[in-house]
Amino acid sequence: MKKLFVIVVSSILLWSCETKPTLQKYFVKNTESSNFVSVDLAPSIINTEKVTLTTAEKEALQSFEKMNILAFKTDSNDVANYDKEIKEVKSLLKDETYQQLMKVGSGNDGAAVYFVGEDEHIDEFVLLASKKENGFAVVRVLGNDMNPTHILNMLSLLKKSDMNLEQLKPLQELMKK
Repeated sequence: MKKLFVIVVSSILLWSCETKPTLQKYFVKNTESSNFVSVDLAPSIINTEKVTLTTAEKEALQSFEKMNILAFKTDSNDVANYDKEIKEVKSLLKDETYQQLMKVGSGNDGAAVYFVGEDEHIDEFVLLASKKENGFAVVRVLGNDMNPTHILNMLSLLKKSDMNLEQLKPLQELMKK
């Protein structure tokens, strides 16, 4: 009887494990790849010690947990790899989990913003920006109960804060190449 119970529980656990591809799995898979640059940013990138924050900026900062950036640099000798990778990212973002907020540009050049959650209770914003000659970047902004206003307030806060650019060094190196 005990063996039967173990088999049933194991079967349920294995069956309930989701094996479909996700954006998070894509990040994990490519973090160590030489074709990608990966940067994780903590809220500490925004140094607010010398800045007086408005109530809206405080709320925005409190809703922000972290930001993950994954950038693919196009190699002019291997455009097929760019096409493969951007197609995979776009297919992941077609999942019903992601709702498109806005899109600019067309074809191979442009950007799109997606979100996960409800309008006033967003758990994740995703920005996909691409230019075939340069590559693409996927930015995941993770938080709790974010809303579009919080993102705008965060951008404002980034401009006026004393940013800790040390965390961005890997991206700066990518841009030099």
